[in-house]
Amino acid sequence: MEMGNHTTVMDFILLGISVHSEDQPFIFMLILTMYLVCLMGNSLMIALIFIDHHLHTPMYFFISNLSVVDLSYTSVTVPKMLTILLSEKKIISFSECVTQLYFFDALGLTEMFLLAVMAYDRYVAICNPMHYTLVMSKRVCSCLVAASWSIASLNSICHTIFISRLSFCDPNTIHYFFCDIPPLLKLSCSDVSTYELVLFIEASVIGLGPFLCILISYVRIIGTILKVRSAEGRHKAFSTCSSHLTVVSLFCVTVLFNYFYPSSAYSLEKDVVITIMCTVVTPMLNPLIYSLRNKEVIGALRRIIARRKCFQNI
Repeated sequence: MEMGNHTTVMDFILLGISVHSEDQPFIFMLILTMYLVCLMGNSLMIALIFIDHHLHTPMYFFISNLSVVDLSYTSVTVPKMLTILLSEKKIISFSECVTQLYFFDALGLTEMFLLAVMAYDRYVAICNPMHYTLVMSKRVCSCLVAASWSIASLNSICHTIFISRLSFCDPNTIHYFFCDIPPLLKLSCSDVSTYELVLFIEASVIGLGPFLCILISYVRIIGTILKVRSAEGRHKAFSTCSSHLTVVSLFCVTVLFNYFYPSSAYSLEKDVVITIMCTVVTPMLNPLIYSLRNKEVIGALRRIIARRKCFQNI
């Protein structure tokens, strides 16, 4: 199939992380270790929340959904990244590339929405505790989670359809380790200037929306905490949302920085660091942050271990 004087690209070559050949085994083991820690940490978090009835609350319902997103999010990119690090076969088909793009975009945006929902949950719990159970009912929580998944999926479908209709001509080399919007726009031989403008506006609305929700929620939360007279009360109130604030800082800042520039400003070195933070490091740290700084999660883990010991002694 030809288009003008160019041959239409049916496959892409993923160059992966630009490192010396002697460093590739070390990078491979480092990313593999982080990936395994991510899988184990998020799986353990999901299991704890599912098994222990003490964690059947709105906050942990949202955390379990966040763990599901993190598991899926990192699994979309990391296995392929590990494959191309040590393998000479670095080819990805156009259909595989578009599929990877869809899930990466949808899961990333779902995580942003979930973080915004979790910020709102903490706002209601701290600023309006008397009406918390009424406002954050099971039905409301389920609707908020369903809306997060649905909006992100629809948005990703639109981007995926547009990318799939672009013309990609030789060269077909992606200087990256997975298919994402910025490197694909840079590689396309179609005019993408209008789409870049639309992407920037859309990111400003959909991307900044959750960020503003988080910001406003925490401004109100901090204002409420400062009104608490006792130091112990202020510490207890702040400890309930400090873990979430840490996760937000890790994820939102890197994502917003990664997408708020045109493809002409694309930099491999900068994007590799940022994207590894988004796709590997943050999903790995999220369950650690929520567990190590949370007495309820540690208590649930101790109860499960104690039950197992009791069964073994019977």
